[in-house]
Amino acid sequence: MKLSITYTFLILFAFANCNSVNFPDKKAAKEIAANPDVLQAHLKDIKLPDGFKIDIYAANVPNARAMSLSPSGTLFVGSMGEGKVYAVRDEDGDKKADKVYTIAEGLKMPVGVAFRNGDLYVSALSKIVKLEDIENHLADPPEPVVVYDKFPDKSHHGWKFIAFGPDGKLYVPVGAPCNICEEEAPIFASITRMNPDGSGFEIVQHGIRNTVGFTWHPDNGELWFTDNGRDWMGDDLPACELNHAAKDGLHFGYPYCHQGDLPDPRFGGKRSCDEFMPPAQKLGAHVAPLGLEFYTGSMFPEEYQKQIFIAEHGSWNRSKKSGYRISLVRLEGNKATSYEPFASGWLNEESDEVWGRPVDVELLPDGSMLVSDDFAGAIYRIYYEG
Repeated sequence: MKLSITYTFLILFAFANCNSVNFPDKKAAKEIAANPDVLQAHLKDIKLPDGFKIDIYAANVPNARAMSLSPSGTLFVGSMGEGKVYAVRDEDGDKKADKVYTIAEGLKMPVGVAFRNGDLYVSALSKIVKLEDIENHLADPPEPVVVYDKFPDKSHHGWKFIAFGPDGKLYVPVGAPCNICEEEAPIFASITRMNPDGSGFEIVQHGIRNTVGFTWHPDNGELWFTDNGRDWMGDDLPACELNHAAKDGLHFGYPYCHQGDLPDPRFGGKRSCDEFMPPAQKLGAHVAPLGLEFYTGSMFPEEYQKQIFIAEHGSWNRSKKSGYRISLVRLEGNKATSYEPFASGWLNEESDEVWGRPVDVELLPDGSMLVSDDFAGAIYRIYYEG
């Protein structure tokens, strides 16, 4: 296939302005995950606002990804490369886990978990399964029951964060099967939803490259979600995104437009950025925003109430790493007014070395915040003492 001179120039421009692949050290991850004392020692590196503290809630949760807390206090945790789902229990109420159960294994990228009416729903690439009456069977988990099995089986951006919305429906994203491409099948680069029994399937949002975290505003029930920007456009472009969907049927730009105002070098000539929903907040380039949560607890100071916390998993396609932190987006109504670090230190900015990668956030009933880390295989608890 022959490439036009313009297209060839754009490709060369993109690669000339990007830098080397810069993955975190996986050997370091194994060493940290295997030694809780080393993990505990690293916590002194975490920088938090005055009055906040962090501790280990659970160690030995390999590749911990998305979290879902049941009303009775069981924390369910998905994984990716491990292919396992965990149940974490704090039996004595001391804010430290006493037991970690493996309740499913051998699944393909079971990242997403969502608890409803005693059953745990789990994403597994091309399907959604559920573990019925799971809290009564943590030590002897049942076989997964298939709820829906018609999702694409492409693994590129195929892992799925899942959650039940205020409408009682299960929301499931389907990422783009590539870094940048124009797929004809409308299911790609979307957010879908279905009834709890798998019926009523529909696509509700479009133009979303890869969301691995979404939630709903506690007052008006409107959808907010993260989106990971494309790679190979340089260290500082494009911005990752925090998006807001006040209604169904919106398009957020992918693959034609990034960060609301940046045409894609390959596909941007086909559509104008003005046609799409811009992000509510541009986040850092390549920070890989994943899980997010509105703060609705009573422990943190009032200034954090109904503000958005985002787990930034961290870059790989950047010469100097970025992300690896919990960020805070402050809102006034539906308008973002600031974007700032809240918890940082998993990345040593001087040495560019990493010892942890935040993935998801979840609130405990006391108002403290749990943070999953798939690099160190741990769950942290951030709390406020004033």
